[in-house]
Amino acid sequence: MSERGPMNLEEGWGLMQRGITKLKNILEDLPESPFSSEEYMMFYQLVFDMCTQKPPHDYSQQLYDKYRESFEDYITSTVLPSLTEKHDEFMLREFVRRWSNHKVMALWLSRFFHYLDRYFIYRRSLPTLNEVAFACFRDLVYEKVKGKVRDAVISLIDQEREGEQIDQSLLKNVLDIFIEMGKGQMELYENDFESSMLKDTAAYYSRKASNWISEDSCLDYMLKAEECLKREKDRVLIYLHVSSVPKRLEKVQHELLSVYATQLLENEQSGFHALLRDDKVDDLSRMYRLFSMIPRELYRVSSLFKQYVIAEGTTLVKQIEDAVSNKKTEKRDVVGLLEQVFVRKVFEHQDKYLKYVNDCFSNHILFHKALGETLEIFCNKIIAGSSSAEVLATFCDNILKKGGSEKLSDEAIEDTLEKVVRQLAYISDRDLFAVFYREKLARRLLFDKSASDEHERSILTQLKQHFGGHFTSKIEGMFTDLALAKENQSHFEEYLSNNSNVSLGINLTVTVLTTSFWPSYKSRDLNLPAEMVKCVEVFREFYQTKTKHRKLTWIYSLGTCNIIGKFEPKTVELIVTTYQASLLLLFNSSDRLSYQEIKSQLNLSDDVVDRLLRSLSCAKYKILIKEPNTKTVSPTDTFEFNSRFTDKMRRIKIPLPPVDEKKKVIEDVDKDRRYAIDASIVRIMKSRKVLEYQQLVMECVGQLRSMFMPDVKAIKKRIEDLITRDYLERDKDNPNMFRYLA
Repeated sequence: MSERGPMNLEEGWGLMQRGITKLKNILEDLPESPFSSEEYMMFYQLVFDMCTQKPPHDYSQQLYDKYRESFEDYITSTVLPSLTEKHDEFMLREFVRRWSNHKVMALWLSRFFHYLDRYFIYRRSLPTLNEVAFACFRDLVYEKVKGKVRDAVISLIDQEREGEQIDQSLLKNVLDIFIEMGKGQMELYENDFESSMLKDTAAYYSRKASNWISEDSCLDYMLKAEECLKREKDRVLIYLHVSSVPKRLEKVQHELLSVYATQLLENEQSGFHALLRDDKVDDLSRMYRLFSMIPRELYRVSSLFKQYVIAEGTTLVKQIEDAVSNKKTEKRDVVGLLEQVFVRKVFEHQDKYLKYVNDCFSNHILFHKALGETLEIFCNKIIAGSSSAEVLATFCDNILKKGGSEKLSDEAIEDTLEKVVRQLAYISDRDLFAVFYREKLARRLLFDKSASDEHERSILTQLKQHFGGHFTSKIEGMFTDLALAKENQSHFEEYLSNNSNVSLGINLTVTVLTTSFWPSYKSRDLNLPAEMVKCVEVFREFYQTKTKHRKLTWIYSLGTCNIIGKFEPKTVELIVTTYQASLLLLFNSSDRLSYQEIKSQLNLSDDVVDRLLRSLSCAKYKILIKEPNTKTVSPTDTFEFNSRFTDKMRRIKIPLPPVDEKKKVIEDVDKDRRYAIDASIVRIMKSRKVLEYQQLVMECVGQLRSMFMPDVKAIKKRIEDLITRDYLERDKDNPNMFRYLA
C-alpha cells in the first residue's frame, strides 16, 4: 500500500458507492447481509485516506459534497416516488417509514464519513453531517409532502370523531415528525399542521352544533357537548402535542358553547332558570361543568343565578308583606308572624341555594359571591315597618325564652342559632341587631325568662367568633353582672343575718348592674311606699360597706313584687311590677282615689300612670273599679279597690300594656353611630394628618362596615361638625382636602 501513489477521487468514490448501495438495499428490504465490523472499518479507512492525502489529492470537500448528493439521489429516485404513489393512511405509514430509514441512513453514513466531522467540517465551520442529512429530508421530502400529510392526518381525526377506529400511534408518529422538523421548536408544527387542524376542528363542530341546536333539546345538546369535549381532551392527550390541548379545547368550547350560550342558558323550557325552578341538579351540574371552562360565560351563569335568587327573594318578601297585611286586618300578632315566617323562610331560601352552590357549582367563589349579594339585598329590606335586625333579634328571643312558640330540641335550637348568626352576616345594621338583642336578652335574664343558659352562651360564642369581641363585649358584661349579682345577694343575706337589729319585714332581692353593659332605662323619682323605702335604705347601707366609689341608681320599672290581695271571696297572690305594687298599696290607706291623687302620690308622669291604671282596671284582671266604667283612662276618673275580685288561680301575674320602644332604640343607635363616625374620622386623620374627602369617606366606611353601613351624607355632616369643633380644617387651596388639628 505504501508504495502506491495517491488514490484518485473516482476510484475512491467508486469503492464508497458499494457501501452506500448496500445500505440502500438494506433500507429497501432487499436481500443483503448486515455490515460487518471489517466493512465498517474499511469504509472509514477509505474516507480517512482520501482526506489525509497531500494536496491536490485531499478530497475532503469533494467527499462532503458527495455525502449530500448521496441523500439527494436516494430521496429523488426512491423516497419521493414511494410517497407520491400512496395516499391517506398508507401514505402516512410510508412517510413515517421513510423518516425512520433516513435516520438510519444518516447514522451509518455519518459513521463512514466521521473523519470529515472531526476535522474538515470543524475547521471550516460547515454544517455537520447530521445537519446535512436532516436538511436533505426537510427540504426535499417534508416541504413537498407536508400539505398532503397534514390533510391526511386531519382526515383521520375527523374519521375518529365520527366513531371510526384509527391507528392513533401512527398519528402520534407523524406529528412527532412535524416537531422533529422544527428541531424541538414548535413553529413548524404550529404553522404547518396545528393552524389547519384548529380551523378544521372549528368547522367540524360548527356544523355539528348547528344541527344539534335545531334538532335536540338543550339538555340533550349539553349531553352531546360534554361527551365531545371529553373525547377531544382524551384524543388530544394521546397523539397531539400537549401545547395543542388548550387551543383545541378552546375551539370546541367556542363552537359548542359560546356561540349558542344565549340559547342554552336563557331557554324558557330548559335554560338555567328553568333548571333551577325544576330542581334539575344533574343538569345544573353539567351546565356548570361546561361553562366553567369559559370564564366569561361562567360569569354570565353566576349573573343568571343571582337574578333568579333575587327574583325568588323578592317574591318571598312580597308574600310575607301580604301575609302581614292580612294579619293586621284580622288584628293578629304581626311581629310574631314576622319572626316566625320571614326568618324561617329566609333560612330555607339560604339553605336551598347554598346547597346548589355546594353540590352543583363546586363551591365556586363567583356563586358564593352572587348568593351573598342577593341575600344582602333582601335581608336588609324593611317589612311592615320592621327592620331585619329587629325581626332577627325578636326571632332569637322567641327561640331562647321560656314559653316561646318555637318548641325545638336542643340540636334543632343549636342549628337554628347557627343559621341566625349566618344570616346576620348579610345584615348591614348589625349594631341595630345588637341593641335589640341586648334589650330582649336583658328581659330574659332579669325576669328569669331564659330557657337555657347553655344556648345563651352558645350564640354568644358564635357571635364573638364571627363578628369579634367588640360586638359581644356588652353582652358578655351582662352575664358577668348577673354572676356578680348572685354573689352580692348572698352577701346581703349574710349582712341581714349578722345584723339582728335590721329587719326588712319582706324578702328583698337586688340585682346590681353595670350601666354601660345594659340597655339604657329611665330612672324615675317614684314615691315608694314606706315598706319599700326602708328596704332601699338598708340595701344602700349594706352596699356602702362594699364600696364607696359607686353610685346606685334604682330602676323601679324593672322591679317585680309579690303582694297579697285580701279579697272577700279569697286571698290571691298578685305578681306585679314595683310601679303597680306602689299604686295598689295606696289603697291600704284609702278606699277611693282620683287619677290626680294617684299621680300626685306616686310622683309619676301621665303616660306611666295611664299604663298602670289600665293594667289594673281595664284589662283582664280588674283589681280596681274605675268610674266611669270605660275602656280608657282619663284624668277625671276615680278608682276604688275591687274587694269582690276573684280568680280560679291563687297566684296571678298582672302584665303592663306593652310599650313600643323601637323609636327609642333607633334614636339611641343613631346617637351611637354619630359617636362611632366621629371616632373613626379622628382615628383616620390622626394617623394620616392630611387626606382628601373621597379617601376619608372610603376609609371611614371600611372601618365601620363590620357594625353598620354608614351613610355618606352622615359622614359628611360629621366632618363638618368636627371642623366646627376644631378637630379638622379644610385646606385653603383645595376645599376637598382636610388636615388634622392636634
